[in-house]
Parts: sequence; C-alpha cells; structure tokens
Amino acid sequence: MDKVKIEIAGRTISSSHPPYVIAELSANHSGSYERALKIIDEAANAGADAIKLQTYKPDTITLDSDSEEFKIEGGLWDGRTLYDLYEEAHTPWDWHKPLFEHASAKGITIFSSPFDTTAVDLLEDLNAPAYKIASFEAIDLPLIRYVASTGKPIIISTGMAKMDEISEAIESAKEAGCNEIAVLHCISSYPAPLEDCNLSTIKDMADRFGLVTGLSDHTLGPVAAISSVALGASIVEKHFTLDRNGGGPDDSFSIEPDELVQLCSSLKNAWLSIGAPDYKLKASEIENIKFRRSLYAVKPILKGELITLENVKSIRPGYGLAPKHLDSILGKTASQNINRGQAISWALVGEQ
Repeated sequence: MDKVKIEIAGRTISSSHPPYVIAELSANHSGSYERALKIIDEAANAGADAIKLQTYKPDTITLDSDSEEFKIEGGLWDGRTLYDLYEEAHTPWDWHKPLFEHASAKGITIFSSPFDTTAVDLLEDLNAPAYKIASFEAIDLPLIRYVASTGKPIIISTGMAKMDEISEAIESAKEAGCNEIAVLHCISSYPAPLEDCNLSTIKDMADRFGLVTGLSDHTLGPVAAISSVALGASIVEKHFTLDRNGGGPDDSFSIEPDELVQLCSSLKNAWLSIGAPDYKLKASEIENIKFRRSLYAVKPILKGELITLENVKSIRPGYGLAPKHLDSILGKTASQNINRGQAISWALVGEQ
C-alpha cells in the first residue's frame, strides 16, 4: 500500500501509479469561450488526467498602474503592465461553472489555481476536487492556509522558492488542516531552458519532504517531462494549447494536441519501464533462454576419448551444460559416443 500518495477525484497519485498528467489551460483560451471548450475536449481526447484553470481577475492579482514596478521588462511580455497582461489572460469567472460542467461531461477532472480568497470561494461553490498553488503564490502563506482549510488536496509549485520557503508553504498547509499535499519542481521562466531544470531536485524533494512530487514543466518539448518520471515525478503539468502560433500570452511555450497525446503515452511508458529492482527471469525472456550459450561437442567424440577444448566449446544454443562447467569436464572421458552438435550433459561425461 502506498504510504506517500494523494487522491484527486478518485484517482490515486503516487509512485505506484502512472504519472498524473495536468493540461494547463491558463491564458490559452485567448478570450474565446469556444476555444476554452475545445481545449478541454482535446485534453480529454489526448488522455490527460486533468485540465487546470487559473482563477483570478486583474484586480485580485495586481493594481492598474503604469509605474515601473508594475511593468514587465524582457521576455515574452516585455513592455506590458501586469494589469494589462492579466486582463487579457484571465479566465472570466462566469465561464467557470459551464467549463466545470463541460469537463465533467467529457470525463476529465478539472480544478484551478486560485489567486485570492474570493477565487477559492468560487471554486468551492463548484466543488473543485483539488487546488494548485502557483509558484508566484507559494510565498503567500495566508492564501495557502485559506486553501488548506477546505480540506482538499493541494499541489504546490515551487518555482523561485528557496528550501525554507517551500518548507513554510508545506507547514502552513498542514497546520491549516491539509493532509494531502504534493510539491512540483518548477522553473518559473517562459520558456524555461533545459540547462536550468536540475531535475534531480525532484528526488531530493521527495526524500526531504516525504511528499508526492512532480514537475511543472515550462521547457519546450517533452524531454524534461519524460525524464522527470525516471527521477520520481508522479505529477507532470504542461501548458496546453490548440496552436502554439496562436498569439496568446502562453501559446508559444505550450504543447499542441498531437504532442499531448504523445506525451501522455510516453510518460506512462517511461513509468512502466522503470518498475522495481528485479533479477528474476522475466516472462518475456522465457522463450529466449534456450538461445544462451552452453557446452556442445564441436567434433565427434568417441567413447573413452578425452574431452578437450578441441572437441567441446561454449556456443549457442543453451541446451547443454552451462559454460561455467567447462573446466570441470576438461580432461574427463566421454562415457559414450558423442555426435558433433550434441549438447553436453553430465550423463555423457565419465571419469578422468
């Protein structure tokens, strides 16, 4: 039985189960409700376990200000104010209920990242099965405590967070009553360079915090996500869009439907291939064991003739004595005539 696990909408998440794949809708609806519905459809069709929203209004996440502190310098959103970006990127609150209903009808779990207490209240009204704390909010301990007070599972992204900040976030959630917590390694760069990933952190986090761990992946392509499974990731989150060239705020570092299909398959296969330490003969190997090397007569050997390296060798197939017995039979005599190509057995070997 899994000691370290969480459960979301009846799905157990642990190292003993296939990776839990979250398709992050984020701002990729590009202001279109129909596009948001289509993204949910495609995520469900691709085999993702969950679709995730972000629940905020520009006024609940920042101020409408043109001062330099509220402007973005560099990167994808260079020159924009925070308010302007979040005005474009946010998912309207009146979409949430029909999006939740649509996801339910499609058989895919849906939950969200709340950015303030009013967002939590909205999501509670919709009976959200879990919550995700975004990296930028991982230091907002009052928000974490409010989310934790719902008693629902919490997934915390840890981009930019130092070890003590991660510990504080976890302890805040526990103290407020949350018993199911997962932490995601994350690089909060858009897109994130592979050389900054340090995926070994995933195993260290699992050992250090004793929680379900995973990866919130902002790199381009599937390499980091698939590799993370080998290091113990039980959750993988990727931004998901219909068209990477769609021009939305998050489109350019998101994966498309065909890529999500392949990612879901690859993540499961990576998990299957890891398994557990096992030195027993595998069922898939049984038919091939007969082709291992063994001892055979490579020349005819008459009864009473000495067995030597000239007439017995280790070759394939494997119906004879194991090669480790070669030294034991050299210099002994054949107990009967042995044909060329006959497997050597103890019955064919006499005394010296």
